[in-house]
Amino acid sequence: MHTILPSARQTKSSTPVVERVETLLVDLPTIRPHKLSVATMHGQTLMLVKVHCSDGIVGIGEGTTIGGLAYGAESPESMKIAVDTYFRPVMVGQDATSVRSLMARVGKVVKENRFAKCAVETALLDAHGKRLGLPISELLGGRLRSRLAVAWTLASGDTARDIAEAEQMLDLRRHRIFKLKIGAKSLQDDIAHVAAIKRALGDRGAVRVDVNMAWSELDAAYGMAALADIGCELVEQPVATSAALARLVRRFPVALMADESLCGPESAFDLAKVHGADVFAVKIEQSGGLYNSQHVAAIADAAGIGLYGGTMLEGGIGTVASAQVFSTFPNLQWGTELFGPLLLTEEILGTPLDYSDFELTIPTGPGLGIELDEERVAFFTRDGLHKTIVALGEGD
Repeated sequence: MHTILPSARQTKSSTPVVERVETLLVDLPTIRPHKLSVATMHGQTLMLVKVHCSDGIVGIGEGTTIGGLAYGAESPESMKIAVDTYFRPVMVGQDATSVRSLMARVGKVVKENRFAKCAVETALLDAHGKRLGLPISELLGGRLRSRLAVAWTLASGDTARDIAEAEQMLDLRRHRIFKLKIGAKSLQDDIAHVAAIKRALGDRGAVRVDVNMAWSELDAAYGMAALADIGCELVEQPVATSAALARLVRRFPVALMADESLCGPESAFDLAKVHGADVFAVKIEQSGGLYNSQHVAAIADAAGIGLYGGTMLEGGIGTVASAQVFSTFPNLQWGTELFGPLLLTEEILGTPLDYSDFELTIPTGPGLGIELDEERVAFFTRDGLHKTIVALGEGD
């Protein structure tokens, strides 16, 4: 008897492939204006990606930015166009189970676009985790922690309101680490603002600041000295360039953290070579994906640089993707800032994330471990029912 071997076409069809890539923009309101030195946010737009596979599995991913194009070169709208126009043709028909190989294929056609790549990679990993019955953290080598400490950002721009907000978070046992957004006002006003909040909180809450590159190097030198004197424990990206960071680091008894200067493993290596920061803020979108985030963390570990899990104010999907990869870091000395979903007034997950006792519990289900509330997503999708209702109300 002769053994009948399957044809190449049959063999290929037995492997799940990407059938369809869907994108949508979801506009969600925030609990208050969120003031940064680069923009004031009155809402957040999520670019959602759904990767539909031939085995019926659908993976989801998310891309967000801070203040549209105010923060960087990508926006939710540009991500959607990039995925629809350039990612999709490269992905459809390809093996959905070989995530790294498929992302390498995308990388040959699409340069930069780190935020969009992160969203697509997340969706592919979510689908493959569901396929295997494993959380994404296990696909990335295995989690080392099940809960993450989460800082809360105080960014109303009003000192009394920020103090009241911090007191509320302490009472709720949701946050005891507070990061203040400064840089939009004068240096003296910013220092007075931070000092007042630190005095009010005392030892009950840690205070850190994020300047979002708003200071000159001279201002940063004065500001960091003053912030150290009032008990601030960390200053995030006070200046724009890596060279200026390197000149400031270790001059003052306060930790200096790189954020915007980090845009993937190459920039992390360059900073580590000159020890240009005490701490790296790792963001999955700025890094270009979850795998790249692990590379950034490995570089930091090798250089003796501390780690902090940063955020682009993602919604639930991007927040969980970040939590999955941060859970695999051997070191996470400075906790995380994964409070994005708490800044939104509307929930689009079937089950809200668990924030309790000052920490976020990382979902344990397959893939991301979450499910979308599809009705809510459809309601808040751009040009969806919510926009129609608002438009009708304005017309009355």
